[in-house]
Amino acid sequence: MDGPGDPPEGTPEGAPGGGDEEYRSVVFDESFVRAARLREFSARERMDDHAPAVRTRHAWVRVSASRQVLLLVILITLAFGTAVYMGLRHPYKEPRPPTSEPLRVTLVPLAPHDAVPGGDARALLDRSPAARFRDGTDGVTLPAVRRTQNFSESLVMAALATAKEYTVKSALDPAVLTGGSQRTVRLLLTPDQLDQFDRSFDKPADDGLHEATGWLVRFDPSQVALADAPVRVQGVFSVTEASPAALEVSADHTFVYAVRPAKPGSGQPAQASLFTVRRILKFRFDRDDLQEHHVQVLQSAVQAGPESCSADDASYLRPLLAGQRAAAGGPADTDPYTTGVPQTALCGSLARGAEPTP
Repeated sequence: MDGPGDPPEGTPEGAPGGGDEEYRSVVFDESFVRAARLREFSARERMDDHAPAVRTRHAWVRVSASRQVLLLVILITLAFGTAVYMGLRHPYKEPRPPTSEPLRVTLVPLAPHDAVPGGDARALLDRSPAARFRDGTDGVTLPAVRRTQNFSESLVMAALATAKEYTVKSALDPAVLTGGSQRTVRLLLTPDQLDQFDRSFDKPADDGLHEATGWLVRFDPSQVALADAPVRVQGVFSVTEASPAALEVSADHTFVYAVRPAKPGSGQPAQASLFTVRRILKFRFDRDDLQEHHVQVLQSAVQAGPESCSADDASYLRPLLAGQRAAAGGPADTDPYTTGVPQTALCGSLARGAEPTP
């Protein structure tokens, strides 16, 4: 009888040692089997002859589904935030259409009745109505700030501060007063008014639009110099809401300058005299102006004396100095046949009470 391990027909030919010898090279030990990971392929994978027997598991697959969703949400949030930031901080702004009105200017010389009083500059100021005025920028004060219906308190304050800055630079800056650079004033203007401003200085004209002295106070440096005394100032600002999109600021100030001849004659030093300028300015600010620190100057009404009625004030204010008298006759002629902007020659009489007392 055959043993239990032998097949009935005996050991097959060509396989010495029985059937176990045929599979000895693929027998796995127990530790290998326990460490193995089983994976069942899908029907499509089993039908595909080219499908790899083992698929590599990437690190991203090991991340749980909830973490994947969280990372995706963070990436989307960052992308959206970046897009919004770049849109708000876009360096190229669309040019806005011109919205500013041109400046309208009115100049009124004030002629004295008698010869202009002269003397020491500070003594003249103390004997004039300007004795109660403050010196320089101390006289340019702002009112209490209150919000309007459509503008916050901070925006109203920004409008008043810019109006004050324009007032100071255009009427108290020594470089501007003596006919020097007007760049500090120009930088404050809205871009829509720059062409009119530049033409007023390149080709000043007495036409109500292109007087340089409508934008600022200045004297001909070849004729007039500032005396050694501070400018006396008194005035007020007021704010109104012109529309839901614009604020208007009115500035009404009187400036008293001590002046003297630029080239005094031989002998005694030249005496000083007083020159008074009242300026009423009307400013407008839209929201772009407030953001960009610009101002629109809509109206400029100037009364200045002592001057002759025939004085040409388009380029410079022309004070009568100590001892001088106004030229005979009234204001300059007005030609009603000229075209364009009507030219109206205006002149006033300087009240005796506005001059220093003897």
